[in-house]
Order: sequence, then structure tokens, then C-alpha cells
Amino acid sequence: MEWLPDGWVPSVVAVDIDGTLTDEHKRLNLEAVEALRALEDHGIPVVLATGNVRPVTYGLWRFLGLTAPFCCENGGVLWSPNGTGPVLRATKDDAQAAAQWLAERLPGLNPDGIASNRWRESEWCLQPGEDLEAIRSSLSGSPWSNLSVIRTGFAIHLMDPVLSKGAGLEALAQQHGWSLDGLLAVGDAPNDLSMFEIARWSVAVGGAFPEVAAAASVVSPHLHGDTFKPLVDAILERLPS
Repeated sequence: MEWLPDGWVPSVVAVDIDGTLTDEHKRLNLEAVEALRALEDHGIPVVLATGNVRPVTYGLWRFLGLTAPFCCENGGVLWSPNGTGPVLRATKDDAQAAAQWLAERLPGLNPDGIASNRWRESEWCLQPGEDLEAIRSSLSGSPWSNLSVIRTGFAIHLMDPVLSKGAGLEALAQQHGWSLDGLLAVGDAPNDLSMFEIARWSVAVGGAFPEVAAAASVVSPHLHGDTFKPLVDAILERLPS
């Protein structure tokens, strides 16, 4: 298969974490780790673009040995290694209040949501098995009708409508002088669609949501993190020796 368009090599690679670098059990793919390190070693920065929280993203960023800034909480929190601190593009207050309100109206809904909410700064996440349509229907007539509601494989995200991975990456590109014409994005879930829309080229890993596979430039024949070795090999083969 052709991983890349003719004559093109990415200058920046944006990568989702959960379901992309990890499998359905959240286990990190070690071949993917080596592949991303190879990109950095060849001067192609890797940007983590995730719905996960800043402590988790920073830990992975550090132990992967990456150099680029990262975009977490679906663009709600941007962090740069040479910056003065994280940039918060929204707060979690409305989303958390909406979760409490939903719990009063939808029997059995757990407003505390997923474990990583204890570190969330810009959004709030409910358990992935909650009734998505009931949540959307209830919020549509509520004071929080403006919130975006997106299900990934690991959570239902309640967030400010200004937030998306695509908007976060656009902000980082402007800040760091990246061209979106050089951006390659890799993901698996609906919250990755916004970065696919702005990237020059996009890859859906095997096991991606159907709508994500349909939107991608290329769909990997390999599940989750197994995508990265052949993808990175294809990129490195095009670099001048």
C-alpha cells in the first residue's frame, strides 16, 4: 500500500494516544515507541494530540524522548517545553456542572466519570458506557446545550465547543511556525476528526471508528500501534541519505 502521497514527506507528525499508540486495553505498543523516536532522531517532531490529561501526556512525552509541544484534553490544554506554563483554552467548570445536572435526571449515570477527571483542567469525561443519546437529548434543552459531546473508546467527553484537537494544533502551528501543509495526523476516534480536517495527510489505524476510517487519507491494515513501524519506515525511506 502507499502510506504517503507522491513526493511528500511530513515535517510534523501529530499522534493520538489512546487506541492509537495503545491497544483496547490501554497497553502501549513498544514498536510504536521506537518508531516515534526514529522520527525525532531524523528531525521530524512528534506532537502528542490526545484527549488524555496533562500529567499522563507529559509522562509519555518525557519517556518517549519527544521535543515538540503537546495538545491534550482535546485541545483544551496546550503545553510547550520552553513555555512558562500550560495554556488552558477553557475550564472544566461548565462540563462538570453539566455532569452533576445529568446525574439528577438520568438514573444510574455516574457524574464522577472516569478516574482521570481528578486531573482534568478544561473538560469532563463520563464513563464510555453511559447512554450517549440520552445525554445528548437531555443537554439539548439544558443550560449546557452548547457543550460538545463526543464518545471515544474510553470516555464520553463533555467540553466547550471551542475545543478540538484541530483547533489546538492550529494554535500550536501558529505559535511554533509550522505549516499545516506539512502535517501528518494519526488517530482512531471521533475526536481525531478535527485534526484530520486540518492535516495535509491523515492515517486511521486499524481498529479505528468507521467514521474515522472513512475520513482518513489512508487506513492502516495494522491494528492500533502496529501501524507505526511501516508508516515511519515509509517516511524515512523518502528522506535524503
